[in-house]
Amino acid sequence: MKHKSKDKEGMPQTLSSTSMFTPCGFSPHLHTSKEGEQGGLIFQDGNLTSASLDALIQHLIPTTDYYPEKAYIFTFLLSSRLFIEPHELLSRVCHKCIEQQRLDDPVLDKARIRKFGPKILQLLTEWTETFPYDFQEERMIGHLKDMIHRIAPCDEAYWKKMNQLLQALNQKLATLSHGQEGIVKISTAVSDKLVAFKTKPPSIQREILSVCSDPYTLAQQLTHVELERLSHIGPEEFVQAFVHKDPLDGTKTCFSEQKKTSNLEAYVKWFNRLCYLVATEICMPAKKKQRAQVIEFFIDVARECFNIGNFNSLMAIISGMNMSPVSRLKKTWSKVKTAKFFILEHQMDPTGNFYNYRTALRGAAHRSLTAHSNREKIVIPFFSLLIKDIYFLNEGCANRLPNGHVNFEKFLELAKQVGEFITWKQVECPFEQDPNIIHYLHTAPIFTEDGLYLASYESESPENQTEKDRWKSLRSTILGKT
Repeated sequence: MKHKSKDKEGMPQTLSSTSMFTPCGFSPHLHTSKEGEQGGLIFQDGNLTSASLDALIQHLIPTTDYYPEKAYIFTFLLSSRLFIEPHELLSRVCHKCIEQQRLDDPVLDKARIRKFGPKILQLLTEWTETFPYDFQEERMIGHLKDMIHRIAPCDEAYWKKMNQLLQALNQKLATLSHGQEGIVKISTAVSDKLVAFKTKPPSIQREILSVCSDPYTLAQQLTHVELERLSHIGPEEFVQAFVHKDPLDGTKTCFSEQKKTSNLEAYVKWFNRLCYLVATEICMPAKKKQRAQVIEFFIDVARECFNIGNFNSLMAIISGMNMSPVSRLKKTWSKVKTAKFFILEHQMDPTGNFYNYRTALRGAAHRSLTAHSNREKIVIPFFSLLIKDIYFLNEGCANRLPNGHVNFEKFLELAKQVGEFITWKQVECPFEQDPNIIHYLHTAPIFTEDGLYLASYESESPENQTEKDRWKSLRSTILGKT
Protein backbone atom coordinates (compact mmCIF):
# COMPACT_ATOMS: atom_id res chain seq x y z
CA MET A 1 0.00 0.00 0.00
CA LYS A 2 1.37 3.41 -0.88
CA HIS A 3 1.11 6.09 1.79
CA LYS A 4 1.70 9.13 -0.35
CA SER A 5 -1.28 10.94 -1.72
CA LYS A 6 -1.07 13.28 -4.68
CA ASP A 7 0.92 16.41 -4.02
CA LYS A 8 -1.92 18.87 -3.81
CA GLU A 9 -4.40 16.60 -2.10
CA GLY A 10 -5.68 18.05 1.12
CA MET A 11 -4.92 21.66 0.29
CA PRO A 12 -7.77 23.88 1.44
CA GLN A 13 -9.42 25.28 -1.67
CA THR A 14 -10.78 28.38 0.06
CA LEU A 15 -10.12 30.01 3.38
CA SER A 16 -13.70 29.43 4.40
CA SER A 17 -12.97 25.72 4.59
CA THR A 18 -12.58 24.66 8.21
CA SER A 19 -10.48 22.05 9.88
CA MET A 20 -12.11 19.01 11.37
CA PHE A 21 -13.07 20.54 14.68
CA THR A 22 -12.29 23.47 16.91
CA PRO A 23 -10.17 22.62 19.95
CA CYS A 24 -11.54 23.12 23.42
CA GLY A 25 -11.47 26.77 24.44
CA PHE A 26 -10.38 27.99 21.00
CA SER A 27 -12.75 30.22 19.05
CA PRO A 28 -12.00 31.63 15.60
CA HIS A 29 -14.33 34.58 16.27
CA LEU A 30 -11.98 37.25 17.46
CA HIS A 31 -14.26 40.26 17.47
CA THR A 32 -17.95 41.02 17.46
CA SER A 33 -17.56 44.09 15.29
CA LYS A 34 -19.80 44.71 12.29
CA GLU A 35 -18.29 44.38 8.85
CA GLY A 36 -15.83 47.09 7.96
CA GLU A 37 -12.71 48.67 9.35
CA GLN A 38 -11.79 49.57 12.91
CA GLY A 39 -8.43 51.07 13.74
CA GLY A 40 -6.87 49.62 10.61
CA LEU A 41 -8.38 46.16 11.23
CA ILE A 42 -10.63 44.72 8.52
CA PHE A 43 -13.56 42.55 9.71
CA GLN A 44 -16.00 40.33 7.87
CA ASP A 45 -18.85 38.44 9.56
CA GLY A 46 -17.37 39.30 12.93
CA ASN A 47 -13.96 37.86 12.05
CA LEU A 48 -10.74 39.78 11.68
CA THR A 49 -9.58 39.09 8.11
CA SER A 50 -6.67 41.45 7.44
CA ALA A 51 -4.73 44.41 8.79
CA SER A 52 -1.38 46.14 8.64
CA LEU A 53 1.29 44.68 10.91
CA ASP A 54 1.24 47.88 13.01
CA ALA A 55 -2.52 47.60 13.52
CA LEU A 56 -2.19 43.95 14.56
CA ILE A 57 0.53 44.82 17.08
CA GLN A 58 -1.66 47.60 18.49
CA HIS A 59 -4.56 45.12 18.77
CA LEU A 60 -2.34 42.87 20.90
CA ILE A 61 -1.56 45.57 23.46
CA PRO A 62 -3.78 45.72 26.57
CA THR A 63 -4.99 49.01 28.05
CA THR A 64 -6.79 49.91 31.29
CA ASP A 65 -10.12 48.83 29.77
CA TYR A 66 -9.14 46.42 26.96
CA TYR A 67 -7.58 42.94 26.80
CA PRO A 68 -7.17 40.97 23.55
CA GLU A 69 -9.05 37.70 23.23
CA LYS A 70 -7.07 34.54 23.95
CA ALA A 71 -7.63 33.27 20.39
CA TYR A 72 -6.22 36.49 18.93
CA ILE A 73 -3.14 36.34 21.17
CA PHE A 74 -2.36 32.77 20.10
CA THR A 75 -3.02 33.40 16.40
CA PHE A 76 -0.96 36.57 16.24
CA LEU A 77 1.99 35.31 18.31
CA LEU A 78 2.06 32.15 16.18
CA SER A 79 2.01 33.93 12.82
CA SER A 80 3.79 37.21 13.62
CA ARG A 81 7.22 35.54 13.45
CA LEU A 82 6.81 35.38 9.66
CA PHE A 83 7.06 39.18 9.65
CA ILE A 84 8.92 40.22 12.78
CA GLU A 85 11.25 38.43 15.21
CA PRO A 86 9.78 37.73 18.68
CA HIS A 87 12.30 39.94 20.49
CA GLU A 88 11.50 42.84 18.16
CA LEU A 89 7.77 42.29 18.61
CA LEU A 90 8.07 42.27 22.40
CA SER A 91 10.25 45.39 22.22
CA ARG A 92 7.56 47.20 20.22
CA VAL A 93 4.79 46.00 22.54
CA CYS A 94 6.70 47.25 25.58
CA HIS A 95 7.57 50.54 23.91
CA LYS A 96 3.93 51.21 23.01
CA CYS A 97 2.83 50.31 26.55
CA ILE A 98 5.37 52.74 27.99
CA GLU A 99 4.15 55.44 25.60
CA GLN A 100 0.40 54.85 26.06
CA GLN A 101 0.49 54.39 29.85
CA ARG A 102 3.09 57.16 30.27
CA LEU A 103 5.40 54.88 32.20
CA ASP A 104 8.30 57.31 31.62
CA ASP A 105 6.60 60.15 33.49
CA PRO A 106 8.43 61.32 36.64
CA VAL A 107 5.19 60.85 38.61
CA LEU A 108 3.18 57.77 37.63
CA ASP A 109 -0.62 57.66 37.59
CA LYS A 110 -0.87 54.80 40.10
CA ALA A 111 -4.62 54.34 39.79
CA ARG A 112 -4.39 53.89 36.03
CA ILE A 113 -1.36 51.59 36.22
CA ARG A 114 -3.10 49.38 38.80
CA LYS A 115 -5.78 48.78 36.14
CA PHE A 116 -3.20 48.22 33.41
CA GLY A 117 -0.61 46.18 35.37
CA PRO A 118 -2.54 42.89 35.76
CA LYS A 119 -3.38 42.96 32.05
CA ILE A 120 0.18 43.36 30.76
CA LEU A 121 1.29 40.69 33.24
CA GLN A 122 -1.42 38.37 31.93
CA LEU A 123 -0.31 38.93 28.32
CA LEU A 124 3.32 38.22 29.19
CA THR A 125 2.28 35.10 31.14
CA GLU A 126 0.30 33.73 28.18
CA TRP A 127 3.24 34.40 25.88
CA THR A 128 5.74 32.59 28.15
CA GLU A 129 3.41 29.64 28.71
CA THR A 130 2.51 29.06 25.04
CA PHE A 131 5.79 29.99 23.33
CA PRO A 132 8.47 29.36 26.00
CA TYR A 133 11.23 28.81 23.41
CA ASP A 134 10.94 32.50 22.44
CA PHE A 135 12.36 33.33 25.87
CA GLN A 136 15.61 31.44 25.44
CA GLU A 137 16.92 34.80 24.20
CA GLU A 138 18.29 37.17 26.84
CA ARG A 139 16.72 40.12 25.01
CA MET A 140 13.25 38.69 25.69
CA ILE A 141 13.94 38.33 29.41
CA GLY A 142 15.36 41.86 29.40
CA HIS A 143 12.08 43.27 28.04
CA LEU A 144 10.11 41.37 30.72
CA LYS A 145 12.26 42.77 33.52
CA ASP A 146 12.16 46.28 32.11
CA MET A 147 8.37 46.24 32.07
CA ILE A 148 8.09 45.03 35.68
CA HIS A 149 10.56 47.66 36.89
CA ARG A 150 8.29 50.32 35.41
CA ILE A 151 4.99 49.13 36.90
CA ALA A 152 6.14 47.57 40.20
CA PRO A 153 6.49 50.89 42.08
CA CYS A 154 2.70 51.19 41.84
CA ASP A 155 2.00 47.82 43.45
CA GLU A 156 4.42 45.53 45.31
CA ALA A 157 2.36 42.48 44.25
CA TYR A 158 3.69 42.93 40.69
CA TRP A 159 7.20 41.92 41.84
CA LYS A 160 5.85 38.67 43.23
CA LYS A 161 3.82 37.93 40.09
CA MET A 162 6.77 38.61 37.81
CA ASN A 163 9.05 36.39 39.93
CA GLN A 164 6.47 33.59 39.72
CA LEU A 165 6.29 34.08 35.95
CA LEU A 166 10.10 33.89 35.58
CA GLN A 167 10.36 30.85 37.88
CA ALA A 168 7.67 28.98 35.93
CA LEU A 169 9.39 29.93 32.65
CA ASN A 170 12.82 28.78 33.85
CA GLN A 171 11.38 25.50 35.08
CA LYS A 172 9.62 24.89 31.77
CA LEU A 173 12.71 25.71 29.71
CA ALA A 174 14.85 23.45 31.94
CA THR A 175 12.38 20.57 31.48
CA LEU A 176 12.27 21.08 27.71
CA SER A 177 16.07 21.34 27.52
CA HIS A 178 16.49 18.12 29.53
CA GLY A 179 14.07 16.35 27.21
CA GLN A 180 15.94 17.60 24.14
CA GLU A 181 19.27 16.37 25.56
CA GLY A 182 17.70 12.96 26.16
CA ILE A 183 16.57 12.76 22.54
CA VAL A 184 20.04 13.79 21.31
CA LYS A 185 21.66 11.05 23.44
CA ILE A 186 19.23 8.46 22.11
CA SER A 187 19.84 9.57 18.52
CA THR A 188 23.61 9.35 18.99
CA ALA A 189 23.37 5.87 20.49
CA VAL A 190 21.22 4.69 17.62
CA SER A 191 23.29 6.20 14.81
CA ASP A 192 26.25 3.94 15.72
CA LYS A 193 24.08 0.92 15.04
CA LEU A 194 22.50 1.96 11.74
CA VAL A 195 24.49 -0.57 9.79
CA ALA A 196 23.59 -3.37 7.46
CA PHE A 197 24.53 -6.47 9.40
CA LYS A 198 27.36 -8.54 7.96
CA THR A 199 25.60 -11.78 8.70
CA LYS A 200 22.26 -12.97 9.96
CA PRO A 201 22.57 -15.62 12.68
CA PRO A 202 19.48 -16.18 14.87
CA SER A 203 21.18 -14.58 17.87
CA ILE A 204 22.03 -11.32 16.14
CA GLN A 205 20.11 -9.34 18.76
CA ARG A 206 17.27 -9.64 21.20
CA GLU A 207 14.01 -9.61 19.28
CA ILE A 208 10.94 -7.61 20.28
CA LEU A 209 8.98 -10.64 21.50
CA SER A 210 11.65 -11.42 24.09
CA VAL A 211 11.35 -7.88 25.44
CA CYS A 212 7.56 -7.51 25.26
CA SER A 213 5.15 -10.23 24.17
CA ASP A 214 1.94 -8.36 25.04
CA PRO A 215 0.61 -6.15 22.18
CA TYR A 216 -1.39 -3.93 24.55
CA THR A 217 1.71 -3.20 26.67
CA LEU A 218 3.83 -2.35 23.63
CA ALA A 219 1.09 -0.05 22.28
CA GLN A 220 1.06 1.74 25.65
CA GLN A 221 4.85 2.15 25.65
CA LEU A 222 4.77 3.47 22.08
CA THR A 223 2.18 6.00 23.27
CA HIS A 224 4.61 7.02 26.05
CA VAL A 225 7.32 7.70 23.48
CA GLU A 226 4.92 9.62 21.21
CA LEU A 227 3.57 11.90 23.96
CA GLU A 228 7.05 12.50 25.38
CA ARG A 229 8.36 13.62 22.00
CA LEU A 230 5.25 15.63 21.17
CA SER A 231 5.56 17.55 24.44
CA HIS A 232 8.82 19.15 23.26
CA ILE A 233 7.45 20.51 19.97
CA GLY A 234 6.68 24.22 20.21
CA PRO A 235 3.72 25.51 18.16
CA GLU A 236 6.02 28.00 16.45
CA GLU A 237 7.98 25.13 14.84
CA PHE A 238 5.08 24.54 12.43
CA VAL A 239 5.48 28.10 11.16
CA GLN A 240 9.27 28.17 11.24
CA ALA A 241 9.45 24.98 9.18
CA PHE A 242 8.10 26.87 6.16
CA VAL A 243 9.62 30.35 6.44
CA HIS A 244 11.02 31.94 3.30
CA LYS A 245 11.62 35.42 1.90
CA ASP A 246 8.80 37.90 2.24
CA PRO A 247 8.13 38.89 -1.40
CA LEU A 248 7.14 42.45 -0.49
CA ASP A 249 10.23 43.64 1.28
CA GLY A 250 12.78 41.28 -0.29
CA THR A 251 14.33 40.44 3.06
CA LYS A 252 14.60 37.11 4.73
CA THR A 253 12.00 36.47 7.36
CA CYS A 254 13.21 35.64 10.82
CA PHE A 255 14.51 32.13 11.52
CA SER A 256 15.33 31.58 7.83
CA GLU A 257 18.98 31.02 8.76
CA GLN A 258 18.23 28.82 11.74
CA LYS A 259 14.75 27.40 11.48
CA LYS A 260 14.61 26.12 15.05
CA THR A 261 12.59 23.06 14.17
CA SER A 262 14.80 20.44 15.85
CA ASN A 263 12.00 18.89 17.94
CA LEU A 264 9.73 18.59 14.94
CA GLU A 265 12.51 16.98 12.90
CA ALA A 266 13.39 14.60 15.75
CA TYR A 267 9.77 13.47 15.86
CA VAL A 268 9.73 12.71 12.14
CA LYS A 269 12.96 10.70 12.61
CA TRP A 270 11.26 8.71 15.37
CA PHE A 271 8.46 7.77 12.95
CA ASN A 272 11.03 6.59 10.37
CA ARG A 273 12.91 4.62 13.01
CA LEU A 274 9.73 2.83 14.10
CA CYS A 275 8.97 1.91 10.45
CA TYR A 276 12.43 0.38 10.04
CA LEU A 277 12.33 -1.31 13.45
CA VAL A 278 9.09 -3.09 12.51
CA ALA A 279 10.53 -4.17 9.14
CA THR A 280 13.77 -5.34 10.80
CA GLU A 281 11.94 -7.40 13.43
CA ILE A 282 9.94 -9.13 10.68
CA CYS A 283 12.85 -9.80 8.30
CA MET A 284 15.30 -10.95 10.98
CA PRO A 285 14.00 -14.41 12.06
CA ALA A 286 15.38 -17.29 9.97
CA LYS A 287 12.19 -19.35 10.17
CA LYS A 288 8.98 -18.57 8.30
CA LYS A 289 6.80 -19.44 11.30
CA GLN A 290 8.66 -16.96 13.52
CA ARG A 291 8.38 -14.19 10.93
CA ALA A 292 4.62 -14.79 10.66
CA GLN A 293 4.38 -14.67 14.45
CA VAL A 294 6.13 -11.27 14.52
CA ILE A 295 3.80 -9.92 11.79
CA GLU A 296 0.71 -11.03 13.74
CA PHE A 297 2.13 -9.49 16.90
CA PHE A 298 2.62 -6.11 15.20
CA ILE A 299 -0.88 -6.30 13.69
CA ASP A 300 -2.23 -6.64 17.24
CA VAL A 301 0.00 -3.78 18.45
CA ALA A 302 -1.28 -1.59 15.60
CA ARG A 303 -4.89 -2.40 16.49
CA GLU A 304 -4.26 -1.42 20.13
CA CYS A 305 -2.65 1.83 18.95
CA PHE A 306 -5.80 2.56 16.95
CA ASN A 307 -7.99 1.92 20.00
CA ILE A 308 -5.82 4.19 22.16
CA GLY A 309 -5.90 7.00 19.58
CA ASN A 310 -2.19 6.70 18.76
CA PHE A 311 -2.45 7.11 14.98
CA ASN A 312 1.22 8.01 14.46
CA SER A 313 2.54 4.69 15.78
CA LEU A 314 -0.27 2.91 13.93
CA MET A 315 0.80 4.40 10.60
CA ALA A 316 4.50 3.72 11.31
CA ILE A 317 3.74 0.03 11.97
CA ILE A 318 1.59 -0.29 8.83
CA SER A 319 4.26 1.51 6.79
CA GLY A 320 6.93 -0.85 8.12
CA MET A 321 4.85 -3.90 7.18
CA ASN A 322 4.25 -2.45 3.72
CA MET A 323 7.93 -1.87 2.94
CA SER A 324 8.93 -3.91 -0.11
CA PRO A 325 11.39 -6.22 1.71
CA VAL A 326 8.50 -7.25 4.01
CA SER A 327 5.61 -7.29 1.55
CA ARG A 328 7.53 -9.57 -0.86
CA LEU A 329 7.70 -12.36 1.77
CA LYS A 330 4.73 -14.20 0.27
CA LYS A 331 5.38 -17.55 1.97
CA THR A 332 5.55 -15.78 5.32
CA TRP A 333 2.36 -13.80 4.70
CA SER A 334 0.56 -17.01 3.69
CA LYS A 335 0.90 -18.12 7.32
CA VAL A 336 -0.61 -14.86 8.66
CA LYS A 337 -4.26 -14.24 9.48
CA THR A 338 -4.48 -11.04 7.50
CA ALA A 339 -8.12 -10.01 8.05
CA LYS A 340 -7.22 -7.70 10.97
CA PHE A 341 -4.37 -6.20 8.97
CA PHE A 342 -6.61 -5.35 6.01
CA ILE A 343 -9.05 -3.59 8.37
CA LEU A 344 -6.22 -1.43 9.73
CA GLU A 345 -4.89 -0.77 6.22
CA HIS A 346 -8.37 0.34 5.20
CA GLN A 347 -8.47 2.81 8.11
CA MET A 348 -5.19 4.40 6.99
CA ASP A 349 -5.88 4.22 3.25
CA PRO A 350 -4.69 7.45 1.53
CA THR A 351 -7.68 7.38 -0.86
CA GLY A 352 -9.83 10.53 -0.74
CA ASN A 353 -7.10 12.46 1.05
CA PHE A 354 -7.07 9.91 3.90
CA TYR A 355 -10.85 10.12 4.32
CA ASN A 356 -11.11 7.05 6.58
CA TYR A 357 -8.28 8.19 8.82
CA ARG A 358 -9.69 11.71 9.12
CA THR A 359 -13.06 10.22 10.10
CA ALA A 360 -11.36 8.10 12.79
CA LEU A 361 -9.39 11.15 13.97
CA ARG A 362 -12.61 13.15 14.32
CA GLY A 363 -14.02 10.35 16.45
CA ALA A 364 -10.94 10.30 18.70
CA ALA A 365 -11.01 14.10 18.93
CA HIS A 366 -14.66 14.08 19.97
CA ARG A 367 -13.90 11.42 22.59
CA SER A 368 -11.05 13.62 23.84
CA LEU A 369 -13.30 16.67 24.23
CA THR A 370 -15.82 14.76 26.35
CA ALA A 371 -13.24 12.64 28.21
CA HIS A 372 -13.41 11.87 31.92
CA SER A 373 -9.87 10.45 32.06
CA ASN A 374 -6.46 11.00 30.47
CA ARG A 375 -6.85 7.59 28.80
CA GLU A 376 -9.81 8.94 26.79
CA LYS A 377 -8.05 12.23 26.02
CA ILE A 378 -5.26 10.68 23.95
CA VAL A 379 -5.15 11.88 20.34
CA ILE A 380 -1.83 11.42 18.54
CA PRO A 381 -2.32 12.40 14.89
CA PHE A 382 -0.51 10.90 11.91
CA PHE A 383 2.17 13.57 12.08
CA SER A 384 3.43 13.62 8.49
CA LEU A 385 -0.11 14.28 7.26
CA LEU A 386 -0.59 17.08 9.80
CA ILE A 387 2.63 18.70 8.53
CA LYS A 388 1.47 18.25 4.94
CA ASP A 389 -1.89 19.90 5.67
CA ILE A 390 -0.13 22.87 7.26
CA TYR A 391 2.38 23.04 4.40
CA PHE A 392 -0.33 23.21 1.75
CA LEU A 393 -2.29 25.77 3.75
CA ASN A 394 0.87 27.87 3.89
CA GLU A 395 1.72 27.39 0.21
CA GLY A 396 -1.86 27.82 -1.03
CA CYS A 397 -2.47 31.28 0.43
CA ALA A 398 -0.32 34.41 0.51
CA ASN A 399 0.95 35.78 3.82
CA ARG A 400 0.19 39.30 2.63
CA LEU A 401 -2.54 40.74 0.45
CA PRO A 402 -1.75 43.00 -2.56
CA ASN A 403 -2.33 46.10 -0.40
CA GLY A 404 0.41 44.97 2.00
CA HIS A 405 -1.97 43.86 4.74
CA VAL A 406 -1.28 40.68 6.67
CA ASN A 407 -3.67 37.96 5.46
CA PHE A 408 -5.04 37.23 8.93
CA GLU A 409 -7.77 34.96 7.60
CA LYS A 410 -5.06 32.50 6.56
CA PHE A 411 -3.49 32.59 10.00
CA LEU A 412 -6.83 31.94 11.69
CA GLU A 413 -6.97 28.66 9.78
CA LEU A 414 -3.35 27.89 10.64
CA ALA A 415 -4.00 28.63 14.32
CA LYS A 416 -6.97 26.25 14.35
CA GLN A 417 -4.85 23.38 13.05
CA VAL A 418 -1.90 24.11 15.35
CA GLY A 419 -4.30 24.81 18.24
CA GLU A 420 -5.72 21.31 17.95
CA PHE A 421 -2.23 19.89 18.14
CA ILE A 422 -1.38 21.96 21.24
CA THR A 423 -4.45 20.58 23.01
CA TRP A 424 -3.47 17.01 22.18
CA LYS A 425 0.22 17.25 23.07
CA GLN A 426 -0.56 18.45 26.60
CA VAL A 427 -2.23 15.17 27.61
CA GLU A 428 -0.34 13.30 30.32
CA CYS A 429 0.29 9.66 29.49
CA PRO A 430 -1.85 7.54 31.84
CA PHE A 431 0.11 4.32 31.30
CA GLU A 432 2.88 3.11 33.57
CA GLN A 433 6.26 3.43 31.91
CA ASP A 434 8.43 0.36 31.30
CA PRO A 435 12.06 1.56 30.97
CA ASN A 436 13.27 -1.71 29.40
CA ILE A 437 10.75 -1.56 26.55
CA ILE A 438 11.31 2.19 26.01
CA HIS A 439 15.07 1.62 25.90
CA TYR A 440 14.65 -1.20 23.37
CA LEU A 441 12.43 0.94 21.11
CA HIS A 442 15.08 3.67 21.06
CA THR A 443 18.26 1.59 20.82
CA ALA A 444 17.55 -1.78 19.15
CA PRO A 445 19.72 -2.06 16.01
CA ILE A 446 17.83 -1.72 12.75
CA PHE A 447 18.68 -2.76 9.21
CA THR A 448 19.38 -0.18 6.55
CA GLU A 449 17.23 -0.44 3.42
CA ASP A 450 19.90 -2.58 1.74
CA GLY A 451 20.15 -4.70 4.87
CA LEU A 452 16.39 -5.25 4.83
CA TYR A 453 16.45 -6.38 1.20
CA LEU A 454 19.35 -8.74 1.84
CA ALA A 455 17.62 -10.23 4.90
CA SER A 456 14.44 -10.60 2.86
CA TYR A 457 16.20 -12.40 -0.01
CA GLU A 458 18.06 -14.64 2.46
CA SER A 459 14.68 -15.59 3.97
CA GLU A 460 12.77 -16.10 0.72
CA SER A 461 14.75 -16.45 -2.49
CA PRO A 462 14.47 -13.88 -5.32
CA GLU A 463 11.58 -14.51 -7.72
CA ASN A 464 12.82 -12.80 -10.86
CA GLN A 465 16.05 -11.74 -12.54
CA THR A 466 15.93 -8.21 -11.17
CA GLU A 467 15.72 -9.54 -7.61
CA LYS A 468 18.45 -12.11 -8.32
CA ASP A 469 20.77 -9.37 -9.58
CA ARG A 470 20.08 -7.21 -6.57
CA TRP A 471 20.60 -10.13 -4.18
CA LYS A 472 23.95 -10.90 -5.79
CA SER A 473 25.01 -7.26 -5.58
CA LEU A 474 23.98 -7.00 -1.90
CA ARG A 475 25.77 -10.22 -0.97
CA SER A 476 28.88 -8.80 -2.58
CA THR A 477 28.73 -5.34 -0.95
CA ILE A 478 27.41 -6.32 2.48
CA LEU A 479 28.62 -9.86 3.05
CA GLY A 480 31.68 -9.69 0.82
CA LYS A 481 30.52 -12.79 -1.04
CA THR A 482 30.28 -13.40 -4.77
